[in-house]
Amino acid sequence: MPHLQPSARVPALWAAAYGPSRAPAVRLLARCLLRLRAFARDLALADHAPFGGY
Repeated sequence: MPHLQPSARVPALWAAAYGPSRAPAVRLLARCLLRLRAFARDLALADHAPFGGY
């Protein structure tokens, strides 16, 4: 699984995913959304890289 790059961080999602005052379900959902966003970004970038990017 690729790590989240600084440009892939969305402040509201980041705070919800890793903030101490959030419910576990909210943190889990926010982390899944961050991973999904990072995957979509990597997929879009792979389209423009030589040899498919992977």
